[in-house]
Amino acid sequence: MRFKSFLLLALLACLWGPSFLFIKLAVEEIPPITLVLGRVGIAALSLYLMLKLQGYNLPRWGVVWQHVAVAGLLHNALPFVLITWGEKHITSALASILNGTMPFFTIILAHLFIKEERLTPQKAVGVLIGFSGVFVLSAPTLLAGGLQATTLGLMAVVTAAACYGAAAVYERKFLRGVLPAIVSTAQLGMATLYLLPLSLWLERPYQLPMPSWQAIGSLLFLAIFGTAIAFTVYYYALEQTDASTISMVTYLLPIVGIFLGVVVLNEELTWHTYLGCTLILLGVMTVNELFRPFSWQRLPSKV
Repeated sequence: MRFKSFLLLALLACLWGPSFLFIKLAVEEIPPITLVLGRVGIAALSLYLMLKLQGYNLPRWGVVWQHVAVAGLLHNALPFVLITWGEKHITSALASILNGTMPFFTIILAHLFIKEERLTPQKAVGVLIGFSGVFVLSAPTLLAGGLQATTLGLMAVVTAAACYGAAAVYERKFLRGVLPAIVSTAQLGMATLYLLPLSLWLERPYQLPMPSWQAIGSLLFLAIFGTAIAFTVYYYALEQTDASTISMVTYLLPIVGIFLGVVVLNEELTWHTYLGCTLILLGVMTVNELFRPFSWQRLPSKV
């Protein structure tokens, strides 16, 4: 099961990792709220059609929809807009690195609100190893002053990471057991309802010029692969493992970004790249108990 969880994290990283690149490409022509509206709206419609083809229906109004409404806000509408707006002010690489703060929020919140997900030495060491890998990847560029960022852009992406962490804990606690495709469809539908009036009121997309094919293609990738398919896999993974482990996927995202840089932009790998990627993989494996740096022993309880 732990190895299966590791494979699910790798699949999620491959689906979510390129999103930062495609957001950067699309937001140059499409305003943030409108871009996210198109992303969640197309994803919700695609998943709904798949549900109908499989003979499923959305649940009737009730408690499930109340939880889905919260999840749609915390995991889609709010963080998607924050990251998309943030990438107008910071690089996509920096956004993916800042997104790596999510496990800290998730593990702390899970420890507080989910009694079966208490913080263990194994998880704590795994998170620290993974975060050290993210630091190694970003340190040379940060020290060289190569990343230009505004304070608000940084704050927006870190706030989005906190939203993701809270959403992972909330969904694990209240939406576990519901068919993943149904939860994803309903959640994205609620996010669409949140964003539609804001887009029409604040950005007036009907007055904007037609985007280029590059922007449209980026939007379609974000909607189909980075949202519809990714969130179906995410909810399936949430059934198989705990929220703290799922949050470790954010440590894998910079690795995907580096791979795209090599393949698409012909970037060269340096020693800190290899070291950072190795530490990230070790951190994820440690949380999944595929790698045990120490033998943890419980202290005997007092009689």
